[in-house]
Amino acid sequence: MPVSASTRSVPQGVLYTVGKFARLVKYQFVLDFLLALVIVWTALEPAERLSGVTLTTLLLFALGQVGVLFAVMTLDDVTGIKDGSDTANYVHAGKTALRPLKRKPLLTGELTVRQAQWYGYASLAWGALWWTATVLYTPHRPLWVLVVTVLLLVLSVQYSWGLKLSYIGLGEALLLFSASAFVIAPHGLATGEWSALLLTEGLLFGFGQLLIAGYSNTNDIPGDRAVGRRTVAVLTSPRGNRIFLGLLTACNLLVLLVPAFAGWLPWWFPVVLLPFAVLRVHQYVGFLRGGDPLLARKRGVVVFRTVVACSVVFNLLYHAL
Repeated sequence: MPVSASTRSVPQGVLYTVGKFARLVKYQFVLDFLLALVIVWTALEPAERLSGVTLTTLLLFALGQVGVLFAVMTLDDVTGIKDGSDTANYVHAGKTALRPLKRKPLLTGELTVRQAQWYGYASLAWGALWWTATVLYTPHRPLWVLVVTVLLLVLSVQYSWGLKLSYIGLGEALLLFSASAFVIAPHGLATGEWSALLLTEGLLFGFGQLLIAGYSNTNDIPGDRAVGRRTVAVLTSPRGNRIFLGLLTACNLLVLLVPAFAGWLPWWFPVVLLPFAVLRVHQYVGFLRGGDPLLARKRGVVVFRTVVACSVVFNLLYHAL
């Protein structure tokens, strides 16, 4: 029996709706942030990795993390469409394969601001619910973990919504904290402990996201300046911004080297992460030579995924040796 046109349209309509919201929340970036839990899991002692309590704790945290990340991405776009910065940075800046307009369903008219705003609120509530469940479930609740988790929940969405911290010059600090905390908080909830290894890998994860944003902000200077978003790229001269990105690159490499030289981590930690270091330097040198911030941003995504892969390899070797 042939399928009617109305029947065929139902799944297509559902897939289209899911696709719109998936692009709204930048699902690729959400998946990248979820890699933090892979780092956390591999950093655990082998006996702890398959513990029912540990796995449940990480699963509950992951459910909450998805909601928080959805809220961050959605509410950022809501602000961007309201103040015109996304129009300036995506539409007026011209089309480019490195930044396709389809990433912004609010700009294309596929979603309304009201729809996106309520979706963002619901996502944040979802995240708060599951992180509360995580805290109530886990037997590990040291004060520092609770503080980090609450700050992560409250502050992560304040980048361009609520307090709009990126509009008062605090966006870079917030991004470094939030991305790092996505590694540090679940590890603390799963074990009740902190370690030099997780602090180091958390900071490497954080700098990975910060240096993606740094080059993105460099591309967005005209649009951000027009709406009063005070990123470092807006507040400094082109030369000052290049120096700032160079300092971030240097700090990122120091996070890799200092723990090993100080004896907090094995001497071979930088050796395993050498591919990441080479790509990080290549990203900055390429930007200085070519001046294309979107290309540098694209390379930054590769660098970020490389540092995750190298961290996982190190964790597995560290516990196997």
